[in-house]
Amino acid sequence: MAATVSYDEVEVGTELPAASFPVTRATLVRYAGASGDFNPIHWNEKFAKEVGLPDVIAHGMFTMAEAIRVVTDWAGDPAAVVDYGVRFTKPVVVPNDDTGAVVEVSAKVAAKLDDDARTVRVDLTAVCDGQKVLGMARAVVALA
Repeated sequence: MAATVSYDEVEVGTELPAASFPVTRATLVRYAGASGDFNPIHWNEKFAKEVGLPDVIAHGMFTMAEAIRVVTDWAGDPAAVVDYGVRFTKPVVVPNDDTGAVVEVSAKVAAKLDDDARTVRVDLTAVCDGQKVLGMARAVVALA
């Protein structure tokens, strides 16, 4: 599989389709099982509050993975992402209710990096409850 987006047709400022990702306590349990990260801050409300958190929080790597889906869905191939990094700025607090939390992700092409490698830099914005949860979220993507 290869990226389906053409480098020649992309311009700086191109906005990728935004997406919203719901996060519930059940989501966190499934992620813990898949990742092996059973830290109680991700599932035990009492423990999370004892260590100073407002409630159970989503795994940082889960939040990071959900955010990059905007880029991989746009590019058409997860392998098109050749570099990706973020800073965790705020935790995604996941209340114990039927709604949970929602992470809203938007992204845009910030730069064309290398015409020969056909790479672009995509800057992402991830927000939950009106607050940025990822800072300096950037991906380098190799396009067709």
